Amino acid sequence: MKYFFFLLSLVFVLSCATPNASKYSKIEYNAEACFGFCPIFKITVNPDRTAVIDAERFTFTEGRSKDDFSGPKEGIFKTTIKQADYNKLISLLDDLDLNNLKPYYGNKNVTDLPTAHLRITFTDGTSKHIEDYGKGGTEKLDELYTFIENLRKTQTWTKVAQ
Repeated sequence: MKYFFFLLSLVFVLSCATPNASKYSKIEYNAEACFGFCPIFKITVNPDRTAVIDAERFTFTEGRSKDDFSGPKEGIFKTTIKQADYNKLISLLDDLDLNNLKPYYGNKNVTDLPTAHLRITFTDGTSKHIEDYGKGGTEKLDELYTFIENLRKTQTWTKVAQ
């Protein structure tokens, strides 16, 4: 009987001490330009929740005039993604069924849409790249893009370089 309680205790302790290991070793998202004031940035999120944004234009600011295009690059910023937001990000990725998504979505007959690039590197070394002109590939991709783009505003970013 004491062995049973020992094993039960061991399982309980190990389940509490072992975090859910992410199957993603890197999550990268690029928001590219349109002919207007679309945010232009690249965000990289690591499994330890650290994240970096390379902010080019309109990432943290709202462009409203042509002069905004000639300003300096916004810079490079870092943060640690809040645990709840990171969990949501992983959940959205898990719901995508990444292996069955096409590598390209979009309509090349329209000339003013921004392009999203989603690059997922898995812990086994494989990767998936999705290019989405217009950011409308699938409903679940659109939900993921919106969530990632909102991280610019929902996290506390610290500037580390110009």
